Amino acid sequence: MEMTDAEFDVLDALYFVTPFLEVVRETGLSEVEVRDTLGGLLNRGWVRCYQGPGKELMPDEVDFPQDFVRYHYLATKAGLLAHNGR
Repeated sequence: MEMTDAEFDVLDALYFVTPFLEVVRETGLSEVEVRDTLGGLLNRGWVRCYQGPGKELMPDEVDFPQDFVRYHYLATKAGLLAHNGR
């Protein structure tokens, strides 16, 4: 599956644990675009969610539709490899 420009831009912002609104600011995408892109990246296993900078959430703890704005995000190794291999 090919990576979209939005996916590339979002992953580019996630080399470190980053809050949602910072991803919006860094990418220049709308909140809706970032939300939708992060949702897809989560489903592909390319991003992990954090409850703040130091607490990674397990997939069953994530309520993305409800809490996406409150989460912090980090690209996974698979996500970084896909990003760098584009």
